[in-house]
Amino acid sequence: MIPVDALPILDDTFAEAFPLTAAKVIVTADHPRLALSAARAATGNASSIIGCDAEAGIDCELEPHLTPDGRPGIGLLFFGFSRPALEKALVSRIGQSILTCPTTACFNGLPVDPDKALKVGAQLRFFGDGWQASKKIGDRRFWRIPVMDGEFLVEESFGTTKGVAGGNLILMCRDAAGGLDAAEACAEAMRGVPGVILPFPHGIVRAGSKVGSRYKGLKASTNTEYCPTLASRVSTKLPPGTAVVYELVADGLDLASLEESTRRGIRAAMDCRSVLKVSAGNYGGKLGPHHLHLRRIAGADFGYGVARC
Repeated sequence: MIPVDALPILDDTFAEAFPLTAAKVIVTADHPRLALSAARAATGNASSIIGCDAEAGIDCELEPHLTPDGRPGIGLLFFGFSRPALEKALVSRIGQSILTCPTTACFNGLPVDPDKALKVGAQLRFFGDGWQASKKIGDRRFWRIPVMDGEFLVEESFGTTKGVAGGNLILMCRDAAGGLDAAEACAEAMRGVPGVILPFPHGIVRAGSKVGSRYKGLKASTNTEYCPTLASRVSTKLPPGTAVVYELVADGLDLASLEESTRRGIRAAMDCRSVLKVSAGNYGGKLGPHHLHLRRIAGADFGYGVARC
């Protein structure tokens, strides 16, 4: 049994991240509570690109002086396999969850390259049934769509960038309550970096998966190597005394932001005495070109975790 006062181990491994197309959406409303409701709805059921049309989450809250129309706002990030797939997801999610919410408007949050732009407002405008009207400010075109409380304003085109998805940390913890506290502290630290989201509910994953299953047709199944209740029955990666395991998954607009988020997450987790070991998931480098090596990212001055390995 590992002593209660033992310092956590920082595993000598890497998280394997991969490129996805990313877009940033700014939703505004007359009141912050309305913008937040729309934001939460639009980013719902968007945890993993494997089973959802997009990965999405709230990036930041915006004060009125930082939004295009001078109202309270929320910045959202969306990630998809391709521009066509992401465009389809945005049109659906904005149309169902932002256009429908009282007093909202929706704006693009990234530079627009006409050759790589997503035609979002350009498609949503047809909801106006011929009564929609366009307005151009500078080189940006907006559509005014009549709705029952006035007009819904949405930008015609949304910019894209090549984001980085799949950054992750795995926390192996000695007890349930302390493990959840550690995971929450880690999630808070990671999402504190602008341009980074944690797409899973509460920012924490309790149901990590592996590729494949003994059941035909199932793409993924529970990651048995990290299930404490199976530790005595299967090949396991858990240190003795592990009671719970939580995973943190992060997506970023660029690699530098994702690495900074990972660094903050490592340091937050290693400060929690419930944590026995901090690791990450990868596929031996076969999944994606971005390898986030935990020890390198933690920094040379972060000696106590590395020294124990």
